[in-house]
This record gives sequence, C-alpha cells and structure tokens, in this order.
Amino acid sequence: MENEKKKVSVWKTVAIVSLCLLLIVSIFYGAGIGYKDKDDNPQPAAQTLSLWNEDAAAKKELESYMEKITKEDSESFIPVERRIAVFDLDGTLACETDPCYFDHCIYYYRVMEDPNYKDKASDFEKEVAGEVKQFMDTGVSAPDSMVHHGKAVASAFAGMTPEEFVDYCAEYAKTAAPGYTNMTRAQAFYQPMLQVIDYLEQNDFTVYVVSGTDRFIVRGLIKASPLDLPNNQIIGSDESMVAPDQGDTDGLEYVFDADDQLVMGGEFLIKNLDMNKVTVIQQEIGVQPVLAFGNSSSDFSMAQYALNDNPYEARAFMLCCDDTERENGNPEKAEKMAASCKENGYTAISMKNDWKTIYGDNVTRK
Repeated sequence: MENEKKKVSVWKTVAIVSLCLLLIVSIFYGAGIGYKDKDDNPQPAAQTLSLWNEDAAAKKELESYMEKITKEDSESFIPVERRIAVFDLDGTLACETDPCYFDHCIYYYRVMEDPNYKDKASDFEKEVAGEVKQFMDTGVSAPDSMVHHGKAVASAFAGMTPEEFVDYCAEYAKTAAPGYTNMTRAQAFYQPMLQVIDYLEQNDFTVYVVSGTDRFIVRGLIKASPLDLPNNQIIGSDESMVAPDQGDTDGLEYVFDADDQLVMGGEFLIKNLDMNKVTVIQQEIGVQPVLAFGNSSSDFSMAQYALNDNPYEARAFMLCCDDTERENGNPEKAEKMAASCKENGYTAISMKNDWKTIYGDNVTRK
C-alpha cells in the first residue's frame, strides 16, 4: 500500500511539472517565441518586423491587415489557400541599380568580359551590350532596350542546361556589389523586405516572386541570396528550351528520349512586365493574389489585379526609392511614386523613413 501511494505521488509530481512546462511554453508562444530565422535561430514573432521603424505607416497597415485576415471569426478572414502574395524583384526585394539591373550586369559580363564566351558573342549581342553600357553610364535606356536585352540574353546563354544557367548566375551573384562595401550582389536584398516575407510565411502565405528579369537569372540570384524560395514560386521573363538534337523540329513532332537533356533554346518569348505580369499570375498561380508589392509603374497592373474585384480584402504596397545615403535613391522618382500611391490607393513604403537599416549596419554605400 505504501509503495502504491509513492507511485501515485510521483505521477502527480510528473503531471504537475508537465503542466507547468506546457504553461511556460504557452506563455512564450503567446509572447511570440516559436519562430526561427533562416539560420534556425529562435526569434520573437513581435520582432519579425524589427527592422522597421515603429511609426512606419506601411508596417502598421500590414500588421493591422494581418490581424484581421487571420482571425477565423473576422469578416475579413482569408482561408490559407487564398493567402497569396506576389513581389516584384528589382527595387522591391533587392537592389535595382548597381549600376543597373542585375540581369543587365550579368549580361554585360557574359558578352564583354567572360573569357569563355566574349570571343563567341555575336554582333547583335555586342550591340546590346553597348546599350547596357549606355544605361549604366547615363541612366538613359535605348529605344526597345528591354526587348533587345531579352533576345540577347536568350541567345547569349543558348545551349546551357537550366541547371548550368542557374549555377552560372549564382556564381556571378557572389561577386562584390560595386557600389557598396562589405556586400556581394547576392546579399543586396533589402533586409526589412526579407522580414516581410518571413512575416507572411509565418501567417501561412505562399509568396511568389513575379519579376521582369529572366526566370532562370532570378533563380540563380535567389539561389545565392538570403531569400529562400523554391523554383516553382519564382516567375520571370521566359525564353525557349529545347532538346539539343531537336533542331527546327516542332515540339509536337519531336519525342524527348532517354539520351536527351533540356537546354536553353536561344529564343526570347516574353518580357514579364506590366500586363504580362497579370496574365502570368493567372497562368502559373491560378489564384488572384491578395497582397502585391512593387516599386514602379510596371508593377501597377499586378497591384490593380490584386485589388480589383477581389472576393477577399487585398492590399498593394509600393516602395519609394527616397534614400540617397544608404541606397541609390532617386528623390524625383520616389516623389512620383508616392503621388501614384495616393492616387491609386496603394500603401507607400519609404526606404528612408520606414527602415532602420537596408542592407545591414556593416554595409555602406561608396
């Protein structure tokens, strides 16, 4: 009988200790403990937007929105399967001009500097490289430069497998960002925006990058970057892919066999900007997003698509490049964007006033 009493006492003690531990864990989770960053380090949920100034209107807007749409008893509740967020890349998640777009920089390197390719570059590719250099030096784009660049990228990387193309871009992304100290091109992602993506994912959002940059270049850049997204959530401009022995045979007539592999076909298909972003979202995601993030007029169609006739409450945020000390800001462009946000019902994000840091305190602009 005495042994039975001792056993009961022990089990009571174990039960009490277990309940106390559960209570402690619940308290910590209620305070925000339980989220881990990309290095698997615990982070308080309340600090997932810790790189944003507390009085930032965009931060308050996003937090207020999230509180409404994640409560099941709220009229604004959005089911998990409809929590879709789309982000532009250049100037929205990562540095846009250093000295110009990442895809322009890697193209110029491929055609003019890569010892394994520069002597093979066509006259057209070199001509487009000259247009890129003009934009780097003056900020002025040549007529039809976006289409010319898309065609030239397709031809300059033709014959590579998708894996080789992605790896090539990832290696180039590891080179130093020319306009900054202590940062590579792959590290040139806006830290406050990476926090936004973490914040959304914690709240069961599926995040897509919808960029005007070539899809495989974006995959390579992201592969080397702190942003962790699978390839099926990365959308960009497209070029053809073929089997090496396919030649001019139509895909409806050619059979991919055991000896084949997929390579870049050299034909430019579509520049994923403006209205094209809307169509590709429907084609590839198949669901109208409820959140859209951009930084230029080429993202307005995507933003309007999220806001217009949406069965769920939606928001659009636009970055204003108004920081000339920590970033390559353009006050005139930023002022126009802020005005467009007021006109269209978008929420403006001020890089200068809303963020405590951009790339980290150890990174400075040259």
